[in-house]
Amino acid sequence: MSRAGAGPSAPSLSPGESQGWEAALLARFEEAAARELPAGEAEPRALHGAMRYALLGGGKRIRALLVYAAGEACGAQVAALDAVALAVECVHAYSLVHDDLPCMDDDVLRRGRPTVHIAFDEATAMLAGDALQTEAFRILAEAPLPHARTVELVRELARASGPSGMCGGQAIDLAAVGRQLDLHSLERMHRMKTGALLRACVRMGAIAGDVPAPALLALDRFASAIGLAFQIVDDILDVESDSQELGKTAGKDRAQGKPTYVSALGLEGARLRAADCHAQALDALASSGLGAERTAHLAGLAGRIVGRRS
Repeated sequence: MSRAGAGPSAPSLSPGESQGWEAALLARFEEAAARELPAGEAEPRALHGAMRYALLGGGKRIRALLVYAAGEACGAQVAALDAVALAVECVHAYSLVHDDLPCMDDDVLRRGRPTVHIAFDEATAMLAGDALQTEAFRILAEAPLPHARTVELVRELARASGPSGMCGGQAIDLAAVGRQLDLHSLERMHRMKTGALLRACVRMGAIAGDVPAPALLALDRFASAIGLAFQIVDDILDVESDSQELGKTAGKDRAQGKPTYVSALGLEGARLRAADCHAQALDALASSGLGAERTAHLAGLAGRIVGRRS
């Protein structure tokens, strides 16, 4: 992403304007994503088309919004946050493409559309995921930030998406099919598989700005809590929602014999655990020293994560 024109600080809107805040930033994000990805008509067309299909095919953009909200709280420049948000969403999109492959979760529906390997083919889907992952690090490397800060961001994203994060969590998930994990092991898997990247979104947004060490520690606690809450809610929705509402195949965890918070604690127990994570997240924000106004959008996103229906 070009270093030219760092732009103004991230928009600072009141909590009551959260919908306008989200709409403005998401429009900005989608424009940046469409611009940064290889053009669909450029060769190799199938690869580029699959990359654009995977990344530009909608989604909640919770990860991008967490980057913007954390960066806003820490005074980051919006152009830098564009790059960070896009890098994170590229990694997230690549993980979904690979997760849906027959050798993994073998799914045919994502965000209400055919998965990438169904819309294209398995080989193209694999390459598109690989390319999106590498694009993420190119985009971070070209972010309009000092070199030392860029290195920090690359380190954060690599840790969150590698064997100690998302990939490691997916490996544990695959190995656990058909058996019950104890709560400690289940939480470890969730924190790695889903929580690590969500945590990185908050940390990277803050690092792109000027965040005091105590505030970063508090934001890390916030991010750890909402990252776990996100996956717990996913477990609940897999039981309670249908495929049309979810935009992906419902009931797959139970059908495949995967360990979940619902299978371990029951629906009500899982709901209580998600609510507890939400309370922990809000407590962490209150202790950050950044103030309620600066962290209002982070608090709002925490509420959305726990209360979402898809």
